[in-house]
Amino acid sequence: MTDYSSLDFSSLVAISADEVVTHSFVRDVPLSAGRTLALVTLDNGRDHTRPNTLGPVTLLEFAATLDELTARAGRGEIHGVAITGKPFILAAGADLSKVAEIPSLEAGKLLSQLGHHALGKLDTLGVPSFVFINGLALGGGLEIGLNANYRTIDAAVPAIALPEVFLGLIPGWGGAYLLPNLIGIENALKVIIENPLKNNRTLSGADALDLGIADVMFTSARFLEDSINWADGVIAGTTKVSRPNAPGKIERLVKWDVAVGIARKMLVNRIGEVAKSPYVALDLLQAAKSGTRAEGFQREDEALAGLIAGDQLQASIYAFNLVQKRAKRPAGAPDKKLARPITKVGVIGAGLMASQFALLFVRRLKVPVVITDLDQARVDKGVAYIHDEIATLQSKNRISADEANRLRVLVTGTTDKSLFSDADWVIEAVFEELGVKQSVFAEIEKFVSPEAILATNTSSLSVEQIGSKLAHPERLVGFHFFNPVAVMPLIEVVNTPQTDEVTLATAMVIAGKLRKNAVITRDTSGFVVNRILAKLLGEAMHAVDTGTPFEVVEAAVAPFGLPMTPFELLELVGLTVGAHVLDTHHAAFPDRFFESDNLHKLAEHGKILERDGKGRRTGFDKGALTIVAGGREPMTAEQILQRVEDGLADEIKRMLDDDVVHAAEDIDLCMILGAGWPFQMGGITPYLDRVGASERVFGGTFHTPPIRGVGAAVGAASARN
Repeated sequence: MTDYSSLDFSSLVAISADEVVTHSFVRDVPLSAGRTLALVTLDNGRDHTRPNTLGPVTLLEFAATLDELTARAGRGEIHGVAITGKPFILAAGADLSKVAEIPSLEAGKLLSQLGHHALGKLDTLGVPSFVFINGLALGGGLEIGLNANYRTIDAAVPAIALPEVFLGLIPGWGGAYLLPNLIGIENALKVIIENPLKNNRTLSGADALDLGIADVMFTSARFLEDSINWADGVIAGTTKVSRPNAPGKIERLVKWDVAVGIARKMLVNRIGEVAKSPYVALDLLQAAKSGTRAEGFQREDEALAGLIAGDQLQASIYAFNLVQKRAKRPAGAPDKKLARPITKVGVIGAGLMASQFALLFVRRLKVPVVITDLDQARVDKGVAYIHDEIATLQSKNRISADEANRLRVLVTGTTDKSLFSDADWVIEAVFEELGVKQSVFAEIEKFVSPEAILATNTSSLSVEQIGSKLAHPERLVGFHFFNPVAVMPLIEVVNTPQTDEVTLATAMVIAGKLRKNAVITRDTSGFVVNRILAKLLGEAMHAVDTGTPFEVVEAAVAPFGLPMTPFELLELVGLTVGAHVLDTHHAAFPDRFFESDNLHKLAEHGKILERDGKGRRTGFDKGALTIVAGGREPMTAEQILQRVEDGLADEIKRMLDDDVVHAAEDIDLCMILGAGWPFQMGGITPYLDRVGASERVFGGTFHTPPIRGVGAAVGAASARN
């Protein structure tokens, strides 16, 4: 086993000259019976907007501090050691920008070993070790706690997580071994695999307590005092700690491999096999059922080193920076001060999408929301759906009973359009047909105030044309949600030539209050996400129409790593809707977008895929196969992949030349947040650069220098064909 104390970490220090060091400040706290607790506070000296991070210099200082405390424990001067953080923050893990600069496989392994060297000392102090999780604890920050003997947690902690696989990494400072042996394999799979892949879902303090990550939870007002008193009881032997989720012999012999096997199948079905880190994490979790702590740490060293040195990390960090930075400073956004206050929302339509809008608006804005539709029965059905969803949130303890009652009171339904007269924001979610939307807005404009903002959720129609019959088209803006509304984090805010700054500013502010990321797009068919997906789906259907089997098409586009195949996506959005989207794009760009008669026939038939009683895919529907039979010019998977890559490169270049968005980064952001483009791929434009499509199509690249990431091998193969 590796003797971490014998390693030379100076090369890591040499590349960390500008590290913002998180220092380890020690003070002695008296306990009962003359005992002493050494309390270590992690603090980088910055305010709460700069979280504590764990770079090489920080880790070496932390290790040196623990060495001193080990010596003091040996002399009987202290009887326990506790770690906590500056206000609201324990630590946010490693500084990703520095991890991305690690120059070699050897240096990557050394970084993993340094984390184990430093944090692992919490288990060898000679006295009990505690971590008081007082705030944000992500990645290596949570692993500080896992390496200790005991953990307390503040009930108000906003986010606890091991998000590494989301970023092309694995929990490599003890998490992959320690967590499953603390809380059981199924719970560990949730924290390490499932949550990161669900838009990086985090845990609350209560969640961490329920799972067994924390041993006890205290309220914020007395958190530090209560944690110290609890630690005193543990040291004195008067407080006993029970860990019901810790795996026993039966779990290790029977459940462990089964749970990992189920998780592996889920990953393959959900994300394919392009992304490496989730599968590396799965292998580590499976191995964690046996062996020593030291053996587990050594496995993590090897795994983390390989991922740090690989291209997927670079791509992931590019994507991470888009979501964390560019999404928070949208290009082209007007001054927020121009935005109008919203005191009431009107929703035109009471179907599923409209009802989801209404629920989101009432939850996030907490203002009255009124919905309308063609008749009272539809309105009543919409209101009932919203009330049922509120009840579901309450049953899951997502909201309190009082809040549920307040939200229900705020939602009303009517067929009387005059009740929209005091609405400040009115959004439509009616049938995707230009004439219908024009008529709806022309009618509602008679009732709303002159200052009311109008929004359309159209996915592919011209917002300018939708507003062409309005007396005041300057107050109309596109506000395109993605389904499911509550989950998908993107809104495309569509700016027409008539849309004024007040309207645009209001839309951007509302998107923020809805906790969505907004990207401003020009008014053009499909905007960003649907235009790119229409190109992909159109090429997929064209290949099928010319005689290529469904399964060959699916295999061809698998290197994109998208969360579902083209045909699964078509069924998700609805075959009729998918056919309409392709028709719309063909009408707008007939030389570049295909229309498909077969897709209309498939829509009438109702399905492409065969599924079992639980909704799982079992193959392709026989009727669908009959419909598409007859093509005489099938393509190979390699030909399809290059056609799709080159077609996307061409379309995106045209979009940028036409100023649909401000930069390639905005297209990548839309595809990551609106279409589930994998983080490990780093965005669609870096991918097209890496596979050579950009060079083939327009003789250049979207990014200079090209952003590393997966795809180079596939691109080389495509370029040869």
